[in-house]
Amino acid sequence: MCHNFTMKRRRFLINAAKGLAIFASSKIVMSQATNQTSQKSTMSSEFITLFLCGDVMTGRGIDQIMPHSSDPQLFEPYVRNAKEYVALAERANGRIAKPVDFAYIWGDALAEFQRFAPDVRIVNLETSITTNDKHWSGKDIHYRMHPKNIACLAAAEIDCCVLANNHVLDWGYQGLAETLSTLREANIKTAGAGRDSEEAGAPAIMEVSNHFRVIVFSFAMESSGVPDQWAADRDKAGVNKLPNLSEKTTKLIADQIHRVKQSGDIVVASIHWGGNWGYHIPNDHIQFAHRLIDTANVDVIHGHSSHHAIGIEVYKNKPIIYGCGDFINDYEGISGYERYRDDLALMYFVRIAPKTGELGGLEMVPTQLKRFRSNRASEEDAQWLQTTLNRECGRFKGRIELTEDQTLALHW
Repeated sequence: MCHNFTMKRRRFLINAAKGLAIFASSKIVMSQATNQTSQKSTMSSEFITLFLCGDVMTGRGIDQIMPHSSDPQLFEPYVRNAKEYVALAERANGRIAKPVDFAYIWGDALAEFQRFAPDVRIVNLETSITTNDKHWSGKDIHYRMHPKNIACLAAAEIDCCVLANNHVLDWGYQGLAETLSTLREANIKTAGAGRDSEEAGAPAIMEVSNHFRVIVFSFAMESSGVPDQWAADRDKAGVNKLPNLSEKTTKLIADQIHRVKQSGDIVVASIHWGGNWGYHIPNDHIQFAHRLIDTANVDVIHGHSSHHAIGIEVYKNKPIIYGCGDFINDYEGISGYERYRDDLALMYFVRIAPKTGELGGLEMVPTQLKRFRSNRASEEDAQWLQTTLNRECGRFKGRIELTEDQTLALHW
């Protein structure tokens, strides 16, 4: 359902996407201790650079500030109008000049994209893109973005949206069908959801300019809130939901990867798993991640569902990001979990050597969401992230260094 293309040359434009801004910023660096000087050098042809982040939720309040808003009616227990989330954000951090242009939500992140020039940009899109008004009954929260706002993803030149998550079917099967068709028309590849189990389980395959490929598989677990009914079947649309994290499941994934992976390919396993809050990483997540690397030939594990960044492990020189944390959402001004600092986010730039599949560097940029815009985090917030990640990566024998330009470097 996707078309291969050369990532460096693709510049998809939508007529509505005007007024894109250029922003200035700095970067956070994570590099390998054994050869840190070379790790911090400019990107070379020896590596493929991936951009990864956690949940990108462009519905509800975010949708309301863009040029083509959906009907703001909600079916939540306490909030009935999406405009209330805009009001909450404005009360917390100031007025948002509406409507914003399509690049607005990415803010300072756009400069980081220019700086790192990633070959492939992958996000977990936790939003249905649809005009369908029939929500999924029995579910408290429903995210949707108007299809005409698809230009917000084009503004950041997103290449792949993983869809195996607990919100892609918020507006039913019609909403899923429109989500898939809208992304396809925008030349954005998808993985993790489809019209049947075959399509939902199929990977997104992207060619990069040096003729290597990035192959993205997308999976969801019940622990992240995915209803059982959402699992795709032979003759039913839905998401690519894993029944469990057993060795049998690992073997099924390994067989699928074996059928498509060629020499020089980089395989990403993108997994929506676990709860929203807390730093605990279940042992079965760790064991499953290790098995995917040991037996399924996975090179990068891209975990998400947690609303804040959690631990990172480098296992056999392969990166495991257990939970990226949210990147864009409309939670600004909502109280109750301040101790987790979910206003802070990370842009993950992962360098992989295609000849070996090993990690060449994991560089991150810290951001803070204010007025529904991604802003470069302050020095104080960078220090908070350093302390937090030092604690969480320590169990995997990782150490975080804060550099003079407020970058973070992971030593393992």
